[in-house]
Amino acid sequence: MTKAQERFFEVFTDFQCYILANMNKGDFNGITATHYNLVEYIYRKGKTTGKKLAADFGISAPAISKQVKFLLENDLLYQEQSDEDRRIFYLKATDKGKLLINTSESFRGQVTKQASTVLSKKELEDLTLLLGKVLAQMKSL
Repeated sequence: MTKAQERFFEVFTDFQCYILANMNKGDFNGITATHYNLVEYIYRKGKTTGKKLAADFGISAPAISKQVKFLLENDLLYQEQSDEDRRIFYLKATDKGKLLINTSESFRGQVTKQASTVLSKKELEDLTLLLGKVLAQMKSL
């Protein structure tokens, strides 16, 4: 590793630990980005079905079912039977699921505000561009 890579590794490790420590305040261990995205989507939408979720996310029904099962078991989602059609079950965010989203958004807001006070507008734009570039590459792997 180069000196620049070593320094990045050290700083990123500290940043990652800071994020994880703040996320774990709500007892959200084991939550993946996919879990988070599903809970946030359902929270924003109000309710949806597993079938609609699979279609909206472009994920197979069995894959969605596995993710939803985890979220149900961890009290981030709950199911509610439709009054109109008893065969339909809607997925809704629990209070714990809502807390996950609200806590995360609050934390991101705090980090954004803090970064905005430490970095110039140009530095913040550059950091955003660079992180976006790295993230896009990581997602393509």
